[in-house]
Amino acid sequence: MARAHPPPPPLPPGLLPLLPPLLLLPLLLPAGCRALEETLMDTKWVTSELGWTSHPESGWEEVSGYDEAMNPIRTYQVCNVHQSSQNNWLRTGFIWRRDVQRVYVELKFTVRDCNSIPNIPGSCKETFNLFYYEADSDVASAFSPFWMENPYVKVDTIAPDESFSKLDTGRVNTKVRSFGPLSKAGFYLAFQDQGACMSLISVRAFYKKCASTTAGFALFPETLTGAEPTSLVIAPGTCIANAVEVSVPLKLYCNGDGEWMVPVGACTCATGHEPAAKESQCRPCPAGSYKAKQGEGPCLPCPPNSRTTSPAASICTCHNNFYRADSDSADSACTTVPSPPRGVISNVNETSLILEWSEPRDLGGREDLLYNVICKKCRGGPGAGGASACSRCDDNVEFVPRQLGLTERRVHISHLLAHTRYTFEVQAVNGVSGKSPLPPRYAAVNITTNQAAPSEVPTLHLHSSSGSSLTLSWAPPERPNGVILDYEMKYFEKSEGIASTVTSQKNSVQLDGLRPDARYVVQVRARTVAGYGQYSRPAEFETTSERGSGAQQLQEQLPLIVGSATAGLVFVVAVVVIAVVCLRKQRHGSDSEYTEKLQQYIAPGMKVYIDPFTYEDPNEAVREFAKEIDVSCVKIEEVIGAGEFGEVCRGRLKQPGRREVFVAIKTLKVGYTERQRRDFLSEASIMGQFDHPNIIRLEGVVTKSRPVMILTEFMENCALDSFLRLNDGQFTVIQLVGMLRGIAAGMKYLSEMNYVHRDLAARNILVNSNLVCKVSDFGLSRFLEDDPSDPTYTSSLGGKIPIRWTAPEAIAYRKFTSASDVWSYGIVMWEVMSYGERPYWDMSNQDVINAVEQDYRLPPPMDCPTALHQLMLDCWVRDRNLRPKFSQIVNTLDKLIRNAASLKHVTAPPGPYSPRLHNLHDSW
Repeated sequence: MARAHPPPPPLPPGLLPLLPPLLLLPLLLPAGCRALEETLMDTKWVTSELGWTSHPESGWEEVSGYDEAMNPIRTYQVCNVHQSSQNNWLRTGFIWRRDVQRVYVELKFTVRDCNSIPNIPGSCKETFNLFYYEADSDVASAFSPFWMENPYVKVDTIAPDESFSKLDTGRVNTKVRSFGPLSKAGFYLAFQDQGACMSLISVRAFYKKCASTTAGFALFPETLTGAEPTSLVIAPGTCIANAVEVSVPLKLYCNGDGEWMVPVGACTCATGHEPAAKESQCRPCPAGSYKAKQGEGPCLPCPPNSRTTSPAASICTCHNNFYRADSDSADSACTTVPSPPRGVISNVNETSLILEWSEPRDLGGREDLLYNVICKKCRGGPGAGGASACSRCDDNVEFVPRQLGLTERRVHISHLLAHTRYTFEVQAVNGVSGKSPLPPRYAAVNITTNQAAPSEVPTLHLHSSSGSSLTLSWAPPERPNGVILDYEMKYFEKSEGIASTVTSQKNSVQLDGLRPDARYVVQVRARTVAGYGQYSRPAEFETTSERGSGAQQLQEQLPLIVGSATAGLVFVVAVVVIAVVCLRKQRHGSDSEYTEKLQQYIAPGMKVYIDPFTYEDPNEAVREFAKEIDVSCVKIEEVIGAGEFGEVCRGRLKQPGRREVFVAIKTLKVGYTERQRRDFLSEASIMGQFDHPNIIRLEGVVTKSRPVMILTEFMENCALDSFLRLNDGQFTVIQLVGMLRGIAAGMKYLSEMNYVHRDLAARNILVNSNLVCKVSDFGLSRFLEDDPSDPTYTSSLGGKIPIRWTAPEAIAYRKFTSASDVWSYGIVMWEVMSYGERPYWDMSNQDVINAVEQDYRLPPPMDCPTALHQLMLDCWVRDRNLRPKFSQIVNTLDKLIRNAASLKHVTAPPGPYSPRLHNLHDSW
């Protein structure tokens, strides 16, 4: 309760100079409140008596002073430094909290240097304590609550940055502290002095909020901060007029400092609208302009040969007889079909033809000009015209380089019939010819073939062969184009390639003087008065050996051949039987060995992971894969945790020529052994080989000074499991699937490099400020020291294994593969969808092993889509060869993201949700 204070007692001798500087101190205070802050109480503007409660009455005293405008101000001071064992309390009046969960307190005070005060005991202090007490109404009295910590909750011990002596003027200290979460209607602030000489100039209680803002063409309302400094409060957003969402539902996170984090989702101007008024509006495109794509770009004038007749157009329509191809974008000009080719020239040579022409006069405004050549065979001789007398040419007519889609203005046509009239149409087409209702424009030419050489001889046949000769025959050409005068045969021994020729008047020939047991290549062509036709396709024939040239010789040796063949067959059967028996005995062991070797196979040219422990000198691996950083470039700011080998700190890295970045710094503890140093740096040797957006990035190492350090990129939201628990239920399914997709992409990269993680879990996934998940913790799980208080890792076959995340074959046989990482990934999926819940709850590790062996699996988390839980079950298949690869997992998640409707189907478990396992043979 507020009370009137008696006149303050006189100060002890030697302390009177303290008062004038204390009373003048408010002259130094800034006026007004900072933006994004709402004040709950501020004594700076109070001119009447504050009337706070103090205990004992000889402690804190309320005094008056004036600021620079001669306005009265009220302060409290205490200076009982000549008396030991001080315990002076001061409590404010009741402060309503206005539904805020975290309150900030700004204190302005001065403290006198104990060394400047003569004749004081050693109990003089230069600090005081800040407390608070919650209540639903103004219930405090002079005796209640008791003047002690608990019921009062201590916020902090406040120490000055500067103190003053007798000869100095007062030096104002400003400190800000916060506390929460608050749950009752209001609170009191309390200050405890334990022997200081100080003045409490002003006290301001306030809270922070994020101001309403427009970001990414979306509106976000004013939002209070959360209960903790690390809390992220979601503010839903709405698109401004004529804007549309371009990603996941709109959210903006308000952090504990009243600052907006990077937005999740965004809006942008819809098609037919452009940004205006400094991107706070999306206005329609005026007539004669358009905007084809949603985004922040401006409206553009209509392309040539197109127009719009109304505002907010997303595309300009083409004028009559102008078109756009399917591949043309909306900002492309409308074009038309080309005019006919010009100046077609024909050059007939017997039954072949060369056509050449010039480019059309009008290309239609396009560059994708092509030509088609249409061949028509006409009945009757020259002069027997008429379109009805012509028909399309047979398929055997050959066009070089091709008949359709020519880019050249020249074509060679062959295999025409002799003494036949043809019409050739050379069409000019482009990308919009198919849009026009009219046929392509063309230029035509009529030609008549003359006498022609015979066509190709179809096939050759072998009649007989001996050690020195071959007897061959063939069918006449299909189109002799006249009387066949003779045939020319070309032949050569395949191993030599020196050709000989022989001529025959009929369609058969005997080649003599050949080498025995040799293979010959033979071709033949026919000749008429028009000349030789083309050679037939090469055919191969083989002469016999000298010993095998007689039938009688063959008959005499037949019993020997049969006997030898029988003996050989018996031998082959025996070998096969022995091989089968041996293979069956070795099948089990060889399969295992083959599987392990198979995992080490990497395709040529692919980057492969190199185990740093294969180096004779492990320091060589560090030098090869990790960058050495000068310790002068590193600044450690604060300790944020402790690791297996030492402390984990947050710091800054400023390298020459590069901007300063935040880094996470792992330090090696003092008194390490050489083996501990090697194991510590092995993680850097591993991380330095990876380069992927979902793998934690190594910045470098410090090995040439103490302490030894590993520097990695700083991840603001720390480990995924704790981050999810802190933000339980705050994300959409699409956001969670996006996190899972990032983890799977990182593991796909590791598996393709043939790296097995062995300890994939949500605690080893780090999250940055943009909610990007990155795989971390490489290799350290193999070197964990025994810690009976931590049940996460359990000794098994000489190593430490995280039982709840590990595949059965890895627990039983230490078979760690990418397939066992897939099992662990399924557990990570379950952790993510359950917002960081512990897998298998409070079951013991042995119970988990037994349950998995009996085909029990984790149930779907609450509101988990069926498709995601099915993917988890696929990862938990007992046979590791049947589990999906990480590449398949990435593809599956991509499909789910593209088809968000598939994530809306949730299989509700029978009855109320309960943390118990389900057997694979039961229905979910």
